[in-house]
Amino acid sequence: MLFFGHTVNSLQKITLHQRTLFTACLMLFFWTLFDGTVSYITPLKISQAGFSDTLLGLIIGFSSIAGGTFDFLLSKFLTNTHFRRVYLLMFAVCFIYPLILWQAKEVWLFLIAMALWGLYYDLDNFASYDFVGRKFSEEEHSSSFGLMSIFKELGYTISPLIAGFALGAAAIVDWKPILLMFVFLTISFSFYVLLKNITAKATHDYMEKVTYKPLNFLREISVWKKVGSILLPPLVIIMFYNVFDSFFWTLGPLLAESFKQLHPFNGLFLTAYTLPFLITGFLVGMVTKKLGKKRTAFLGFLVGSLTLSLFYFLHSPLFILGDILVASFFVGFTIPAINGAFADYISESSAVEREIEALSDFFTNAGYVVGPILAGFLADRVGGAVTFSILGIIGAVVAVILLIVTPRIINVKVNLPR
Repeated sequence: MLFFGHTVNSLQKITLHQRTLFTACLMLFFWTLFDGTVSYITPLKISQAGFSDTLLGLIIGFSSIAGGTFDFLLSKFLTNTHFRRVYLLMFAVCFIYPLILWQAKEVWLFLIAMALWGLYYDLDNFASYDFVGRKFSEEEHSSSFGLMSIFKELGYTISPLIAGFALGAAAIVDWKPILLMFVFLTISFSFYVLLKNITAKATHDYMEKVTYKPLNFLREISVWKKVGSILLPPLVIIMFYNVFDSFFWTLGPLLAESFKQLHPFNGLFLTAYTLPFLITGFLVGMVTKKLGKKRTAFLGFLVGSLTLSLFYFLHSPLFILGDILVASFFVGFTIPAINGAFADYISESSAVEREIEALSDFFTNAGYVVGPILAGFLADRVGGAVTFSILGIIGAVVAVILLIVTPRIINVKVNLPR
């Protein structure tokens, strides 16, 4: 409580505009400590229930399949996309998740937990897009997402260390990591309450108010098709970024264990992957002002993928870690830059805000379905090192194609009856 009180006093000394963003960043930092603990604990809990690694992968993959389903349902039935309401719904689902996970012993209960995981992750994305698009000007979108990504990546970097400490040497999922989830979530919710109070005082919105009317199934599909065809290039880079990310989180721990020279610091493999995102979050606003948001995303993904394609030819763990650091640094520009572009689209065409947010989440989930399956398939046939080089080659080809075919200006202002 002393920490929270000191933070509140510090926030009161800066402008209302700055206070709004930093409060959201602190909320998301503790939320990612919660979600990072979930990511660390959930596979262990499933494994302790006696399921094979194959079934474990299928159960976790169900969260992305469920997330893709929720993308469509949320765009159809979510009538109020204001970030305050969506974040509140997200927290409600988050508080339920640890309770379900704690009781889960059979497949059906784990699948319910995975569905909740996919839902609250989607709600976070919906709320974050609305928050930035509503409270910040177009010029601030990339820098705002950049700062938010710094706090989130910091949370995801720290949470496995804390969760591992809570588990202890036995690595048994007992009440301690579950309690840890609730602690992080409660602190995050406290900052949400503060954010709600701050933004209630700030009357200016950059988005026009839109009243949504429910659309029938075929009409919603038609809207998705129309908006999706306009936004296809940035949606494709979102999907391939998440394929890229899922390769590291699927194969990274296995490959790290093969580096005997790094023991007991094998975790440096994933640390080398996550750390550069903290730096790119600071730089993305400056870079997008010079190159543009879409071009920054595509060029960053291209250079990062080309760097990763060298993976197979590097045999020293130190050179491999250096290769990952450089590749991750450039790829790290992709998501905050493209998120800034999507916030622009939402501000320009708030009538299709739900569809834009849902399509972004849908392609994110598609990447996390395709990625682990493709990673496992390739690793079984050509080995982990070659798999990462193939990933780099595929990513570079995709980035070059997108640089060629993507229009300089994408106009999403469509007239859709509601």
